[in-house]
Amino acid sequence: MVSPTFFPTQIAGSLHMTIQTAVLIETLKKLGADVRWCSCNIFSTQDHAAAAIARDESAAVFAWKGETLEEYWECTLNAITWTNPDKFGDGPDMIVDDGGDMTMLIHEGFKAENAYAKDGTVPDPNSTDNAEFKIVLAIIKRTLPIQADKWHKVAKRMMGVSEETTTGVHRLYAMSTAGELLFPAINVNDSVTKSKFDNLYGCKHSLPDGLCRATDVMLAGKRAVICGYGDVGKGCAFAMKAAGCITTVTEIDPICALQAAMEGFSVKTLESQLPTLDLVITTTGNKDIIMSEMMHKMRDNAIVGNIGHFDNEVDMDGLFKKCKRINIKPQVDKFIFPDTGKGIIVLAEGRLMNLGCATGHPSFVMSNSFTNQTLAQLELWKERKSGKYARGKVYTLPKILDEKVAHLHLDALGVTLTELTDSQSSYVDIKKKGPYKPDSYRY
Repeated sequence: MVSPTFFPTQIAGSLHMTIQTAVLIETLKKLGADVRWCSCNIFSTQDHAAAAIARDESAAVFAWKGETLEEYWECTLNAITWTNPDKFGDGPDMIVDDGGDMTMLIHEGFKAENAYAKDGTVPDPNSTDNAEFKIVLAIIKRTLPIQADKWHKVAKRMMGVSEETTTGVHRLYAMSTAGELLFPAINVNDSVTKSKFDNLYGCKHSLPDGLCRATDVMLAGKRAVICGYGDVGKGCAFAMKAAGCITTVTEIDPICALQAAMEGFSVKTLESQLPTLDLVITTTGNKDIIMSEMMHKMRDNAIVGNIGHFDNEVDMDGLFKKCKRINIKPQVDKFIFPDTGKGIIVLAEGRLMNLGCATGHPSFVMSNSFTNQTLAQLELWKERKSGKYARGKVYTLPKILDEKVAHLHLDALGVTLTELTDSQSSYVDIKKKGPYKPDSYRY
């Protein structure tokens, strides 16, 4: 029996509600936390996993597959709002975030409360063209007159957030640099046992899984284009190459482009590949990678998918405006251009196709990621009064913990480590039990 470590602690999570996440939730509960949860993607929830968590009362869970955007943000609000407020308010003590939506809601609410306290100003949803941000502002506008200090109380009690993915980490660093981050943050994504395993090996497995479940297409011989050659792009490119695809990579970074070329990939612009590609996958974390005019130039039945966190890599707005949509099955649509009669097949409406069309990364690689998440939450809790993690700053887990995560997973693969002798340890100035690499080492 594990003795409670978090007690009394309230943890809110915004992370894909899968069976792997269910184990993370059960772990946090076993450690003593009171947990509330939502998914970070409208298509990624596995309903049986959410139902099991609700049934066992491991967490209050607000997630189902196929949420509307309005439902998604209401779920986020419910996951971060306890129904039995204490003297510190109705929010969490810590957050597990994936993509930064829950963190963003707190910060936008905090800013709105400042304006409301100053002169009664409330957010205007019509001030933005972004469909999701309109919903966020509408929620804050609705709740502000009822509870004008909710988000200030949340920020004040917050011990920190642990962030899962590249795009969420980018948001955190931007807020920290601007002096806007309201609480400490641990960047889980850049732990080696996350980024070099989840991002690379996870995508290497789940991209072809999603493609095959969605389309049953024969991959061998197809012309595949992978946009981006970071850790996610590397996993995707290796997967397509291994499946027999003629694989091309696009890149803006000369180092990543050189790596791709040295691995045998052709590195070209996306524009040059449009007339001949059979499938294209975006992995960049950036926006406006595949625009509607580009898809207009693609072959009939070319497959378009995204495995980056957000849905703005593919120009879905342009497709909805210009094309006739034919739903083939859930999360698989054909968009037909009226002037040509030809169309492209889009997976998961431009959202994460490996979770929208399949079940995401397998359990073993997610065990690496979620061990890091658990350690990050433990760190934030353990050091909550020490000042080790300052408000407004972003941190990574120490190397020794990264190595510990790896060590915990070796037995499952039948790995036996070689151990340094005392003489060897002294010679290279490395402790026998690690850490074995400096923080600057790039795996």
